[in-house]
Amino acid sequence: MTSLGTTLVLGGARSGKSAFAERLIDEMSLTKVYLATATAGDDEMQARIAQHRKQRGETWITIEEPLALVDTLTRESTIGRVILVDCLTLWLSNLMMAERDPEVEAKRLVRFLDVSRYPIVFVSNEVGLGLVPETPIGRAFRDAQGRLNQTIAAAVNNVAFVAAGLPLWLKRFQEI
Repeated sequence: MTSLGTTLVLGGARSGKSAFAERLIDEMSLTKVYLATATAGDDEMQARIAQHRKQRGETWITIEEPLALVDTLTRESTIGRVILVDCLTLWLSNLMMAERDPEVEAKRLVRFLDVSRYPIVFVSNEVGLGLVPETPIGRAFRDAQGRLNQTIAAAVNNVAFVAAGLPLWLKRFQEI
């Protein structure tokens, strides 16, 4: 692991977590890679993706990968690069929709993080702070997201929680 470490940035919807994660990376003098897990399934999502690309500007390399996160990280994590994975929540949703086992995929990701030597910043939603979802699939997703966040938080050096655009460091092993 480099002195930059790995980081998980948690927060609710529109909490400012992605902007905070981007600011962390913008301060680094490394090639910036944005690994997007979103898919442009409708017009609104296409517009969101276009807006995010515009906000980041041309200093970022963008890679879109909705499912094969570990394979993409393995290929793209190299010396001189920092990767922003935005976001684990959409990745989890994609896995569940593809009927892939999220716990198996999370274990693969942790095994990768155990040997990774390059900085990665993950963004993920904290979905367990609100109402209990009405539907069984909603509750299954909330539970799987909570387990995924706990698993990744245990595997990384730094964890920040963002609310109203303000970060609170929950775990800060190394300066980033």
